[in-house]
Amino acid sequence: MENKNTKILVVEDDENLGKILSDYLKVKGFDIVLKRDGEAGLKGFIENDIDLCLLDVMMPKKDGFTVAKEIRGLKSSVPIIFLSAKTMDEDLKMGFESGADDYITKPFSMEVLMLRIEAIMRRINQIEDNLLHKKEFDINDYKFYPEKQLIIKGDFEKKLTSKENELLRLLCMYMGNVVDRNDALNMVWGDDNYFNSRSMDVYITKLRKIFKEDENIQIINSHGKGFKLLVG
Repeated sequence: MENKNTKILVVEDDENLGKILSDYLKVKGFDIVLKRDGEAGLKGFIENDIDLCLLDVMMPKKDGFTVAKEIRGLKSSVPIIFLSAKTMDEDLKMGFESGADDYITKPFSMEVLMLRIEAIMRRINQIEDNLLHKKEFDINDYKFYPEKQLIIKGDFEKKLTSKENELLRLLCMYMGNVVDRNDALNMVWGDDNYFNSRSMDVYITKLRKIFKEDENIQIINSHGKGFKLLVG
């Protein structure tokens, strides 16, 4: 499994365990953001483009369940694994209700943790691959056909340029979630330099104009990090 550039947020108040987790995952090729309490963990999530979260449950300032709910409010698709010594059924229920993809009880082996992470990342990659090859997206009353580079609504038809098409495909794949600027630039333009960044802003404006007649469709800037397609 290729782990390069996959960024994991580890929030663990036990200094020794946090370091062990961080060092182990770095050896496995992951990029790690390590925090010691819930408030710092949430801040670390906001400031970084996180692909997966490992959250301790019992932490200072904010517990893991609270942090998970707040992370879900910011990015609903990011996978979350809880690490906890709490094994009661009620704790497991609270974990999954707050948005967990998995719940691992302490003590645990690093090998088991790695298997759980890989299983989740495989599932996410499969979903992304399916979306990448999806032939049709519904954008409210509009139909978007990426393979034809075409948007249709009733008698309205709009043929897209290749850049418009790929950018809109990305926004549709992650509808309701932020598409990171640098990720979009690297995937659509092949480079995240200044000139390509300005070019992308122009194409975002063009896409907004296509949907300007429908107030329920918005392409918004998100915290300076990227763009989000909102429908409804």
